[in-house]
Amino acid sequence: MIYTRPYIAANAAAYAQKWALDRNPLFDNYAGRGGDCTNFVSQCILAGSCKMNFTKDYGWYFISDSCRAPAWTGVEFFYDFITQNTEFTQRNRGIGPFGEEIQASSARPGDVVQLANELGDFYHTLIVSQVANGEIYICAHSDDALNRPLSSYTYTTARFIHIRGVRAEYDPPCFSELMNGSSLIIN
Repeated sequence: MIYTRPYIAANAAAYAQKWALDRNPLFDNYAGRGGDCTNFVSQCILAGSCKMNFTKDYGWYFISDSCRAPAWTGVEFFYDFITQNTEFTQRNRGIGPFGEEIQASSARPGDVVQLANELGDFYHTLIVSQVANGEIYICAHSDDALNRPLSSYTYTTARFIHIRGVRAEYDPPCFSELMNGSSLIIN
């Protein structure tokens, strides 16, 4: 039976702050191979959800460099998975984290930001680590950042994604093992 449970945004933000300037040895580094930004944000979302979706081609998962979903590392694929993983379908099974676009003013730690250029192409994925005094602070890979003000970036458009929850069959423990880089629990 599939049920919905909360996404633990504080775990995602804590993971982001721990690994923003380093690399978790459980995951490959895609810097120089298309960028590591969405891979890093996927790791953060995993820390807050402890659930992957292993649907071939349309899911969101990482087992190894040669066995991962496009949504794990691709900016647009990530957006499509998170915002369209709304229900059980033959295409995506509805398992794992799911979210929706929100206004910047609603962004909170554990939410996702994606930046677009003047052509409207979204090219960079970041995670909100803090919100203070009206400023959004982010953590990111590729151009590594720890609690960097979003206002210091140059971009044309930004979209903000709030992770609303997680669908799962059961709850595996994973946060402390993932946080410490000691085990990638896959189920």
